[in-house]
Amino acid sequence: MNILLLGKGGQVGWELQRSLSMLGQVTALDFDSQDHCGDFANPEGVRDTVRQLRPDAIVNAAAHTAVDKAEHEPEFARLLNATTPGVLAEEAARLNAWLVHYSTDYVFDGSGTRPWRETDNTAPLSVYGATKLEGEQRIQQSGCQHLILRTSWVYAARGGNFAKTMLRLAQERERLTVIDDQWGAPTGADLLADVTAHAVRHLHQHPQDGGLYHCVAGGETNWHLYAKYVLAQAQQAQPAIELKVTEVAPVPTSAFPTPARRPHNSRLDTTKLQAAFGITLPHWQQGVARMLAEIL
Repeated sequence: MNILLLGKGGQVGWELQRSLSMLGQVTALDFDSQDHCGDFANPEGVRDTVRQLRPDAIVNAAAHTAVDKAEHEPEFARLLNATTPGVLAEEAARLNAWLVHYSTDYVFDGSGTRPWRETDNTAPLSVYGATKLEGEQRIQQSGCQHLILRTSWVYAARGGNFAKTMLRLAQERERLTVIDDQWGAPTGADLLADVTAHAVRHLHQHPQDGGLYHCVAGGETNWHLYAKYVLAQAQQAQPAIELKVTEVAPVPTSAFPTPARRPHNSRLDTTKLQAAFGITLPHWQQGVARMLAEIL
């Protein structure tokens, strides 16, 4: 299989280089790649890349993910999250290739407490959510064979993440305040990459299973409980670690105003994904514990 991976430098893209390599030849590009254009700010350049490489599958891990920044540059966010993915979809349809694309719980309004299903009405609160939703719609309307995975709270051992921030602050401060009214499931980039590789292999044999799915780790938590888990795990795994923190206080979202509104409910129902692809998604704590063991 000839696979084109876009956004190789991001958290998910980095892990995809590993997981997709078992399926065939992978050409991995980023916005600054020299041999071929992988810059999503240049949709026609990306179109030319697809036409030159003629992949069997395109896996798109590139996006404008700076949620607050997107509020101030909506057209640029739209270009990266909707226009260029739409171009990929057009070219995938022309080649009869598969397109794998990642989306977000931010397409919903974050109300209620029930995990969101794929069939629930969308109502994004932010530019980021709106542009990601438009990207989904352009792909669906193109008629190409596609797999769209909506996910949330993505982290990786590589690069910055919430756990690393909490550990750093806990070594500097005696008191931390962490939001306790946003709920979701921390989801490892490695888990997303492994599910993707499994799904691409499955779709090669069962193309009827393409479409839109939710993909997050099992269980649920809030940022406050997540932080407490990270600090407890860190002390257990690395008893010598010196944490100055004595209190982790819960606070509402309103304590940290941001340009983009955050959804309170980022829970996603993964029943459809697990049934279609015959997989069991591990509990979020399992992935976070493994990531902590790697970075400590």
